[in-house]
Amino acid sequence: MKKTVSRVMALLLASMLTLTGCGGSQETGEENTTSGETGGTEQKEEASSENEIKDLVIPMAVSRELETFNILYAQRQEDSENLTNLVDGLLEVDTKGKLVPAIAKEWGTEDGGLTWTFKLREGVKWVDVNGQEKADCNAQDFATGLEWVLNFHKNDSTNTSMPLEMIKGAKEYYEYTKTLSAEEAYALNAGEGSKFREMVGFETPDDYTVVYHCLAPKPYFDSLGTYNCLYPAPQALIDEMGVENYKAINNETMWYNGCYTMTSYLQGNEKIFTKNPLYWDTEAKLFDTVTYKMVESGDISFQLYESGEVDYVALGEARINTIANNPDDPLYQYMIPDVPSKHSYQFHFNYNKNKEDGTPDTNWNNAIANEAFRKTWYHGLDLTNYFKRTNAIDPMVCENNFYTMKGLCYTSDGTDYVELVRKELGLAEENGETPVRIDAEKTAEYKKQAMEELSALGVTFPVEVDYYIIASNQTALDSATVLKQCFSDGLGDDFVKLNIKTYIKSLRQEVLNPHLQSFVLNGWGADYGDPQNFLGQELYGYDNADYSANYSFINEVTAETEANKQLINTYKEYTKMVEEADKITDNLDERYAAYAKAEAYLLDHVLVLPCNYGIGWALSKVDNDSKMRAMFGIQDDKMKNWETNMDGYTSESKGVAEQVKAYTEANA
Repeated sequence: MKKTVSRVMALLLASMLTLTGCGGSQETGEENTTSGETGGTEQKEEASSENEIKDLVIPMAVSRELETFNILYAQRQEDSENLTNLVDGLLEVDTKGKLVPAIAKEWGTEDGGLTWTFKLREGVKWVDVNGQEKADCNAQDFATGLEWVLNFHKNDSTNTSMPLEMIKGAKEYYEYTKTLSAEEAYALNAGEGSKFREMVGFETPDDYTVVYHCLAPKPYFDSLGTYNCLYPAPQALIDEMGVENYKAINNETMWYNGCYTMTSYLQGNEKIFTKNPLYWDTEAKLFDTVTYKMVESGDISFQLYESGEVDYVALGEARINTIANNPDDPLYQYMIPDVPSKHSYQFHFNYNKNKEDGTPDTNWNNAIANEAFRKTWYHGLDLTNYFKRTNAIDPMVCENNFYTMKGLCYTSDGTDYVELVRKELGLAEENGETPVRIDAEKTAEYKKQAMEELSALGVTFPVEVDYYIIASNQTALDSATVLKQCFSDGLGDDFVKLNIKTYIKSLRQEVLNPHLQSFVLNGWGADYGDPQNFLGQELYGYDNADYSANYSFINEVTAETEANKQLINTYKEYTKMVEEADKITDNLDERYAAYAKAEAYLLDHVLVLPCNYGIGWALSKVDNDSKMRAMFGIQDDKMKNWETNMDGYTSESKGVAEQVKAYTEANA
């Protein structure tokens, strides 16, 4: 079937990039949430078959516990990194980020992206936790899945933004379900003759064909085939369990069609993935089992790696320094770049903060609504030492000056979209030595302006800034302590005071829902290959814009003060710019140029503040170059066709031995 040339070109260009969503929590610098840059000469280190790992063990921070087994409801990286191994969708990607078949064996558009047809493979099975066949996975399951996502009462608006902005009739059906009672909405389905079939631009001409009709030409729509809003759901299981129980499925009650079933789940302790005996891809290389061992800290992960109990560990600043400063260390030659995270991390401000007693934090809310206050952060907050927590060897590779992730999409001449944003902002190129945003003169100017304007409103200084990390985690505390010093050095103790506070288990339940945070360091990884997926999360007045609805709470801000009025108007102007950019579908260069102006507007007014990329180092017995890798979708964590070597991979084999040596000599 015909593919759009622009999409293929973007994928080919992305495969050349050395720096490669759903939201992903950075969790304050925990070592196993950061990742690293592949570089240097690729010298494949083959492992003999007897040296391959059959039962893989990976440490995972307890803060990355999943919150749902329902893949249609999942919107956090912490959930999808598990669920992508349990349920397959239409497409996946290869190691270069190119779209490849999954349940859809072929796909394409014949009308420039207005209509997309996916031909499904036969023989894909749903199985239970024990690998016993339950049903065939066919086109009706994709209809059921989409109806579930678009049904307000079934999926609580989660993962709706993409289909609402792309699929014909999706928004109308979503709004229709909102008018119903929960009981009425639960009774809806996606069968022939249903209200869903009547309203939504979705067809199943036969049991193994699905057709999506877009609102306008969407040449990037096929990249959405890697994201869970288009994933299948077994109607038979929903009928058997009921809607409420399906919403709350667990590893023992769900059905699987992916690489593995999760045969053991001990919350906060351990998960065991077991190879699916009926997996459709019979040629895939899978592990017999994979164990996620939940740990309290990076130090524990490292101890487990040293003792041979786990097969991977990310390296934080202290550990890199310890190993790199001793070439005789037995692990010295095994330090390698980790897989770069596909997330672009930012400071996401809370514009409607509460105190712990539930009353409004007026001092913070008035301060953060002031643009000069935010611009002081933009020009004054030097995060170099914070970057070292992620990448001690080459910290400035973590510098981030954008909202959208590098490598997401390209213009027709091969220019990375974020370079358009750089030009709009007038930013210099990263120089690898100092952050390009830092400007002492502008910092002093905006600080003076902010303190004068805010003092007139009764704001007291220093402004208290509440930053939450998970309790009982030394790595998180160390990173937060470094961040606190960055605030002190860059902004001054007379201006702000960073308070390091803790939550016990759930950031969402304990901090975000009660609006206690001043900001959250969080990253977005694209669900599909277009700027809309990033910038759409910050729109004003949209209940499915994730960051606006669940982090900044900008929709809850009232125009009681002049600063609040200006803040709301700035958000509205930004939203208008994004909406106008999204209307451009016939010329991708013009589309990207319009988005770049909107993104530059967002950043110039510091509605969010770019922070970092997750680019670190690791010790690993898994060849990172054998993993799926794209800037969109949820499949990058799929443990399929991974190459392994139980002896571990070396810096020489990955072409970074000289870089490690230079770091050692520089710190001698």
